[in-house]
Amino acid sequence: MLKNNFPLGIFDSGIGGLTIADAIIKCLPHEDILYFGDTAHLPYGDKSPELVRKYAAQITEFLLEHNCKMLVIACNTASAFAYDFLQENYGQRIKIINVVEPLVENLEADRSLSKIAIIGTRGTIASGVYPKKIKAVIPNVEVVCKETPLLAPMIEAGFFHDKISQEIIEAYLSDQQFKNIDAIVLACTHYPLIKKEIQVFFGEKVKVFDSTDFTQKAVKNVLEKEQLLNNQKKKGQHRFFLSDNTASFRATAKILFGSEIESEFYALSK
Repeated sequence: MLKNNFPLGIFDSGIGGLTIADAIIKCLPHEDILYFGDTAHLPYGDKSPELVRKYAAQITEFLLEHNCKMLVIACNTASAFAYDFLQENYGQRIKIINVVEPLVENLEADRSLSKIAIIGTRGTIASGVYPKKIKAVIPNVEVVCKETPLLAPMIEAGFFHDKISQEIIEAYLSDQQFKNIDAIVLACTHYPLIKKEIQVFFGEKVKVFDSTDFTQKAVKNVLEKEQLLNNQKKKGQHRFFLSDNTASFRATAKILFGSEIESEFYALSK
């Protein structure tokens, strides 16, 4: 039986999910968090659906062993490839949230959109999950998609807010299919780290959507509905597990959380 003092489990292939974890911690400061960064296998965007599901299942088992009451798939590729699989196999044991559906629900609420661009990893774009779900709720909207495979590795390597990131971003976003878009969806949880640069490129006339705000609201709503909010008065405890301890993870975590974090090592099977 799930209890309100159990921790929230969050996972991603690397540092991208830290943007989701940061938003959840700010929204729900009393919740205990277990974060798993599968840094040994990043990026998921270049992996097969079968391999992503395998890693996702191993991480879910690990988080269940630590009595997590909720699983937040803080990765668009894993959300696209593994959410249905995890829901079918673990949905009776743990509440599961992905990062795709909360974002699409908020796009649906914005009636000003006629052309939406999607950028993401090869895996996320190839899955077609965003066009399918967006067209299901906004039938008349035009959706254009582009794989941007260099962005996540660039961010993992610590290149953002600099000349290198600016040149790569401009090379991708100069695509003519992005002409006259009303909004762009950052379909990778790494991309909020370069959201300001993307907004500057397009200007204020283009709305930039990412999963951070919408996912934390979805998490809060489910916890409230299921009466699983942690009622402790003190700040929650946060633990970070990595399948490979990387300097970029520590550096990005320090940027987001304002201080060094301690991480623990846990190896997944190959």
